[in-house]
Amino acid sequence: MKYLTTFRTAIIASLALISSISASYADSGYVRLTIYKAGWIIGGSGGSGTLRFHGKTYRLSTGGLDYGLVFGGSKTELQGRVSNIRRPSDVAGVYVAGGAGLAVGGGARAIILRNQKGAVLELSGRQVGLMANIDLSGLAIALE
Repeated sequence: MKYLTTFRTAIIASLALISSISASYADSGYVRLTIYKAGWIIGGSGGSGTLRFHGKTYRLSTGGLDYGLVFGGSKTELQGRVSNIRRPSDVAGVYVAGGAGLAVGGGARAIILRNQKGAVLELSGRQVGLMANIDLSGLAIALE
């Protein structure tokens, strides 16, 4: 019985070590996105941007759906850091967020998102247009 407990402890310690080594190889990059959003109850968004990672620039495209109280249209320019990536393709994926906002003319915007691969986007910027929303949003980012 003592050997089984020792063996189980060794397996758990080994898995913890492997996951920490794998996490230590994660890196970060810089993202710029321009997103256009419009809607009435159900909204849609689309746009483009770039990822700067290890001295190279990669083109991105975005698209998404919003559901809730969505009214109006806006243009949002965001920039910031993407972390917990190992390769450029880790940025690609679906990001989901709940949010609320009001833009009349112009305003600031900040958001933190995470995709299914563990990539974390920390973005901020400005939003221009007439937009009122309390919604659940899904944003897909693809590497071109």
